[in-house]
Amino acid sequence: MALETVLLALGPGDAERTDRLAEETIDIAGPSEATVILGHVFTEAEYERAIDRLGFDVTAGEVSPNEVAHRHATVRELGDRLDEAGVEFAVGGAVGDHGDSIIGLAEESGADMVIVGGRRRSPTGKAVFGSTAQTVMLSAPCPVTFVRADTT
Repeated sequence: MALETVLLALGPGDAERTDRLAEETIDIAGPSEATVILGHVFTEAEYERAIDRLGFDVTAGEVSPNEVAHRHATVRELGDRLDEAGVEFAVGGAVGDHGDSIIGLAEESGADMVIVGGRRRSPTGKAVFGSTAQTVMLSAPCPVTFVRADTT
């Protein structure tokens, strides 16, 4: 199956994994010449903090999740890496529950694959805190690749 669209799902914990996410995304999307959607998902609180931190003028009107995602440092860094590798990309943003929002972005973009980052967690940690990656893997409309953070 040729990939046309790959969603790289990003959230607040992915700033420390940009190297691994960039490498894996380029390895997956580059050879197939797929377009990568850099999809940054924010909870309501994360979204409000990002608007303040990124200096948006909310008096000028409503700020869209796409605009906030475009300015986010993690998205910019990954975009630069994809650009250097000759991989086409677009940026999308969403506000809501991380897992559900990633699934929504995958459906909206017609993604052929979702790439999601994470870290190793104990079974108790998963039960207590939930797992965005697990939600995405079980409910996404397409295959999901999980990129684990380096444990060194």
